[in-house]
Amino acid sequence: MATIEKRLLKDNKMSYRARVQLKGFPLQTASFAKRLDAKKWAQETETAIRNGKYFKLSEARKRTLAETIERYIKEKLIKKPKSYKNQYQQLCWWKDKIGSYALADITPALVVNTRSKLSQEITHRGQERAPATVNCYMAVLSHVFTTAIKEWGWVETNPLQKVSKMKEPRGRTRFLSEEEREQLLKACRNSSHPYLYLVVVLCLSTGARKMEILGLKWKDIDIERKIVTLHETKNGERRLLPLAGHALELMQEHAKMVDIKSELVFPTKNVHSGSRPASIRSAWGNALKQAEINDFRFHDLRHSAASYLAMNGASMAEIAEVLGHKTLNMVKRYAHLSEAHTAKVVESMNKRIFGHVGNGL
Repeated sequence: MATIEKRLLKDNKMSYRARVQLKGFPLQTASFAKRLDAKKWAQETETAIRNGKYFKLSEARKRTLAETIERYIKEKLIKKPKSYKNQYQQLCWWKDKIGSYALADITPALVVNTRSKLSQEITHRGQERAPATVNCYMAVLSHVFTTAIKEWGWVETNPLQKVSKMKEPRGRTRFLSEEEREQLLKACRNSSHPYLYLVVVLCLSTGARKMEILGLKWKDIDIERKIVTLHETKNGERRLLPLAGHALELMQEHAKMVDIKSELVFPTKNVHSGSRPASIRSAWGNALKQAEINDFRFHDLRHSAASYLAMNGASMAEIAEVLGHKTLNMVKRYAHLSEAHTAKVVESMNKRIFGHVGNGL
């Protein structure tokens, strides 16, 4: 039941204390300068308590975003070593900009306004943040709210669910032409680096990332089954890479020269750090110069592998499986390369369905 008490303060000003006492719930009180405000608060509070929402709202008003982010870092982010550095920096940015706000006051409008500052802010590289980067900042903050809702009961809704993602440009699809591929492989083969050629061939033939290959251990290689197992991937899931053709032959030869002092397939030759993967950065740069290839990054070998798969008839689902993507969104950039294959599939389907119907017309 709600009651309003009229009180005279020391400065002779009137104050109105609202009291809400419902059976089974603790007493709730608040003071206001106007009776109308006190009555409105009492009615809203009583309704919220009856509907089971008041104490969640009370918690959301008591907890700040900064406090929530700090707890998330200590309990959740600490368990994600691969993401820790980037997401810690992103969360600190949010904490600095709107950390003083109570969770109840973090609205979609506030998030959008703050996001605008984020996207227009000039970074240490002297440029604005890309839409994809801004979306990453939004994603980690959204997960903070999701955790606060599901596990801590600090807030009831996630304001970021009502904020649209920034539109990202179509992903890069730079891949090697047949001539460029031959030139690059020749340059890698002639490199003084003992691993460069094999690493490049593996990335081209499997679509694996550079560090997925350089970080391989011999226990991950099964020559007889012609399979490489990736235990540490970007999306956190185990992935199998098939070995075939030239890549398989090279791995078979490489396996005969196993360094029993290291469990790594491609260890550095440095005696003091032999347990670390080798670096191919300089050798890669030299190979590109020798092959006279411009505007090409090592990660583009992965794009090249995906592009070759598309041009050789692989479906988007098959490409996603090879690359280890959970959804098809990331591989849609290669769709135009499989148009010829799609046309053949539709033509074949029509022949099977309709046969020679219409030939006499």
